[in-house]
Amino acid sequence: MNDNLILLPIILQLALALVLLFFWSRTKWQRIGSIVGNAAFLLVSIVLFIKVQKEGILYTQAGNWDAPYGITFVADLFSASMLVITALSGLAVSIFAAGSMSRRRSLFVFFPIYHFLLMGISGSFVAGDLFNLYVWFELIIVASFGLITLGGGRRQLEGALKYVTLNLIASILFLTGIAFLYGLTGTLNMAHIAQKIPQIENEGLITVTALMFFIGLGIKTAVFPMYFWLPASYHTPLSAISAIFGGLLTKVGVYALFRVFSLFFLPDSFTATVITAVAALTLIMGAMGALIQKDVRKLFSWLIVCHIGFMIAGLGIYSSVALAGAIFYLFHDIIVKTNLFMISGLVHKLTGTFKLKKLGGLYTQYPKITFLIAIPLFSLVGIPPLSGFWPKLLLIQGGLEVQEYLIIGAIVLGSFVTLATIAKFWLEVIWKEYPGSDYPKHFIPFSELNWTQKAYYTLPIAILALVSLYFAFGVEFVVNIVNQIAYDLMNPEQYIRVILPDQ
Repeated sequence: MNDNLILLPIILQLALALVLLFFWSRTKWQRIGSIVGNAAFLLVSIVLFIKVQKEGILYTQAGNWDAPYGITFVADLFSASMLVITALSGLAVSIFAAGSMSRRRSLFVFFPIYHFLLMGISGSFVAGDLFNLYVWFELIIVASFGLITLGGGRRQLEGALKYVTLNLIASILFLTGIAFLYGLTGTLNMAHIAQKIPQIENEGLITVTALMFFIGLGIKTAVFPMYFWLPASYHTPLSAISAIFGGLLTKVGVYALFRVFSLFFLPDSFTATVITAVAALTLIMGAMGALIQKDVRKLFSWLIVCHIGFMIAGLGIYSSVALAGAIFYLFHDIIVKTNLFMISGLVHKLTGTFKLKKLGGLYTQYPKITFLIAIPLFSLVGIPPLSGFWPKLLLIQGGLEVQEYLIIGAIVLGSFVTLATIAKFWLEVIWKEYPGSDYPKHFIPFSELNWTQKAYYTLPIAILALVSLYFAFGVEFVVNIVNQIAYDLMNPEQYIRVILPDQ
């Protein structure tokens, strides 16, 4: 069904970014505008999700040019769900940034750039043609580069250089893959490509093009072996920025991989083997890296790499159950990773440091905050019945169905190492006695903040913790959604028929 509501999340974020630019010196209004705007973004995303649930796939054509000639925007259950998750994370980070971002930092136009970033992410989820998807990716890179260098510290610039260099290489490979695919099919519309691919006799060239897409998007997703840019850069910016990076940026690449490899690059035995092997190695290397970290944000950054492997594993196994598990894990991971980096900012505000050896005593000093922190930590580990447990169960079940014992072993190993890493965090930060390290110069301890400032730090963490608990105890609804998404991905005929009814 043709519906322009699909464009509203993008237009809303663009309008927010432009309006907030006019308030660049009035940081209070920037904070209020960002929170109110992202609340509206969440409302619009929920309305779109409900409409897709009731009416099926929605689409719109830019300039009223029919597909495959015009620019197509599509909202199916997968993209609509991703918009809702993005809006939840975006609202939480807006609240957190309103409390943790200093006036000096806000004057570097953090909030306008942040909303440009959310616009790029939203556009990526509803893009119906490959070049449009590429353009949204480039907007994300430009906005994220602006955020990662915010303040201009040496460590930030060093991290930004690694981040941008690898992502530009990924963009070149992605664009080259798009050019190959256009040469093969004569179209950039994804539904039209799905129609054209089966008519191409040169299967070897299709496989090469598919691998080029996997490498280009895989670098953006931080899979093995090109993952090192992520733990070298995600710990360098402010915690609010790390939160949106850790929660959402790599997941846009995961979404794109799921979209292209289910719609037209259906994994053959060779491609599936490559994807499964990369997933296993990503799980293992990320887990090993996390074990040896002594900085809270570096530890969480390595866990991002590790847990990307869970999602890619579902794509490699490529069964309905495994895909459902991977998509469930994708939803869970966005919420939990966003929350973990906000928790790292809260821990820093409580103690003045990110170093594990200098931390301790949180349970003694802040028992209520400790309980709040425990929810996303235990959800990440996957302690039954919390949100991380169910997708792993589906992934293992999917692996057993097709007898992929290697990837099952990697999933189990990654789960145990996550448990060991979070246990280490818990012992160092929560249980041991506080070593009494000195606060940094000009640092204002959490205890000296007023109740409004304290709410800015704790409310967004509580919001996402409640979402994680809903994923755990409302699991029947979530499983129904991810099962439907997995079915739609493995049976793309309806998607193609809606976009190209006369083809």
